[in-house]
Amino acid sequence: MKAKILKILIGLIIIVLLVVTMSKFKKEEEQTTNIETIRLAEVTHSAFYAPLYVAIENGYFKENGLNIDLILTSGADKVAAAVLSNDVEVGFAGPESAIYVYNAKEEDYLVTFSGLTKRDGQFIVSRTDIKDFSLEDLKGKEILAGRTGGMPLLNFQNALKNENINEKEININTSVEFAALSGSFIAGEGDFVNLFEPNATKIVNEGLGYIVGNIGTYSGEVPYTAFYARKSYLNNNKETLKNFTKAINKGLEYVKVNSAENIAKVILPQFPDISLKDLTTIVDNYKKYDSWLENPFITEESYKNLEDIIIDADLLDSYVPYNELIQNLYNE
Repeated sequence: MKAKILKILIGLIIIVLLVVTMSKFKKEEEQTTNIETIRLAEVTHSAFYAPLYVAIENGYFKENGLNIDLILTSGADKVAAAVLSNDVEVGFAGPESAIYVYNAKEEDYLVTFSGLTKRDGQFIVSRTDIKDFSLEDLKGKEILAGRTGGMPLLNFQNALKNENINEKEININTSVEFAALSGSFIAGEGDFVNLFEPNATKIVNEGLGYIVGNIGTYSGEVPYTAFYARKSYLNNNKETLKNFTKAINKGLEYVKVNSAENIAKVILPQFPDISLKDLTTIVDNYKKYDSWLENPFITEESYKNLEDIIIDADLLDSYVPYNELIQNLYNE
């Protein structure tokens, strides 16, 4: 009798386990079915954007019903073109590209809805180790600073302005393309070079230079890299982009409270050619210089700072309307 009861109990347990398992599979299938894919064009692939990669690797986008198809699209102009041509839904680049599109009288212009970085992420790399470096140390020297009109160069010029340094006292080399800066410096060109990570740390590790400063600390806060979409897409898919922004906010919160090593461990799959040790160093550099926003909200003040830089460079005649080109979806 006891054996019979035991068999019945075992049978019931098996049935319950099967029901639970099937329910779980059904729920996961429903969640997968409801996932929406967002094609995201990123201007470059750098640990500077760690909060974005944390959001991807930690599943924050999936928690909000989204799958991210990340597409490397080098150059802010090319990112803007990809969004305008509907090749992607969201662009990730400097908001200045959206300003240029707006000024070109594009009817379905680009609207920035979420921020990520709050200052320039370039590091000044020197051939010699300079203790207590200041921008004064650049006087009479040659620095490779990127192409004319690009935001890396504009922020560098703004940094010089903020430190009351006359550009004419420095040999600013703008003939080297962004992608060739590191190689040109390694080949012996220039006394200094402005580089994003991982190129800066790579040069340091090879014994070819020293990181002596960060341009963002001199240039001030601007919405350096942010997410934008066509106005029509944003209006028709606001809930989707709100969920996108929630995921970005979780990524920002994670990097704010976690160590550089913990962050590096999470985003390491995004950088298979970089060791955990080097990636930790790179992330620590960005944490040290306070590179990321507290949350995705872009303030009018920081946006005005960006416009000031562009106006000073004679690339913009007057201020463009903040309320037209920025629609913060954080906590909306």
